[in-house]
Amino acid sequence: MGRLTLQDPLWLLALLALPLVAWLRGRRRVPVLLVPFAAAWHRPSLAAPGRWPAVLMFAGLALLVVALARPQRVEDRREVRSEGYDIVLAIDLSTSMRAEDFEKDGERINRLQAIKPVIQAFIERRPTDRIGIVLFSGRAYTMAPLTFDHDWLARQLARVRIGMIEDGTAIGDGLGVALTRLEQARRDAAGRRIGAFVVLMTDGANNRGALQPLQAAEIAKSRGVPIYTIGSGKEGYVPVPIYDDQGRKVTYRRMLSDLDEGTLREIANQTGGKFFRAADTGTIEAAFRAIDRAQKIEFQAKSYLVTTELFAWAAWPGLGLLALGAAAARPPFRREVAA
Repeated sequence: MGRLTLQDPLWLLALLALPLVAWLRGRRRVPVLLVPFAAAWHRPSLAAPGRWPAVLMFAGLALLVVALARPQRVEDRREVRSEGYDIVLAIDLSTSMRAEDFEKDGERINRLQAIKPVIQAFIERRPTDRIGIVLFSGRAYTMAPLTFDHDWLARQLARVRIGMIEDGTAIGDGLGVALTRLEQARRDAAGRRIGAFVVLMTDGANNRGALQPLQAAEIAKSRGVPIYTIGSGKEGYVPVPIYDDQGRKVTYRRMLSDLDEGTLREIANQTGGKFFRAADTGTIEAAFRAIDRAQKIEFQAKSYLVTTELFAWAAWPGLGLLALGAAAARPPFRREVAA
């Protein structure tokens, strides 16, 4: 945004002094010679030019003072040349995600309820990245393609619920769909994907799908796409709610967690990512903060000032007014007539 500046503000004092000079000039005393019957000698053609010459000359001086102050228009311009990341979040929606082994404000919440606000905070911290969401259970689907519209993405995330997809845990297919979403030739170099990674969140072991998790990891490794894996839930037996036909929670059953931690570690190690074990809301938040720090682009910004000189807009009119004032103050040419 442009702003107006004066290189030499001291000239403003001179500008403010001009009205004072004009006022003092009008109040000074001058000697007067009284001549009898002078009115009889008055000739209209020889009358004084009045105050206009003085007004024109003072206006011209004011404009010249402004010009000497060197007014400039200054614009601060900033160029950012770096691009953000492309990120796909692969979220497990299997029935086991209903296990209520997390707590918030003293109340039990299930694994999906614990993860969703952390994902939303992660998205908000990365406004310059394109982010997409893949959901998987017995099958894998793209819920949201890569997008900069994070408000729309938040609305889609709020709609996610367990039971949207047929049950099962197709981790390999979920990763396969996520990698497909990252296939963009313009961000490739020598066959490897640049500026992209996948975050996989699951609480179980792969038991469905056509693609095995380690096969998907090999594909990601060949493309240079890191996969960060988050294993959600506590170890051992965890409480899983049972609902009636009206959707009301009636009781709990005990379920043994079957997280395949070894496979998740192998996926992360092969692709250059990292594995996180998230047994409570605090460790989930810590996992996403660590990913945010590890995959952050420092934007290279270039700032510079563009100045436009404006003194000519005041100097030329000022000189013109001075010339007009001088011409108006000049006494008219008189030709002597012989008696």
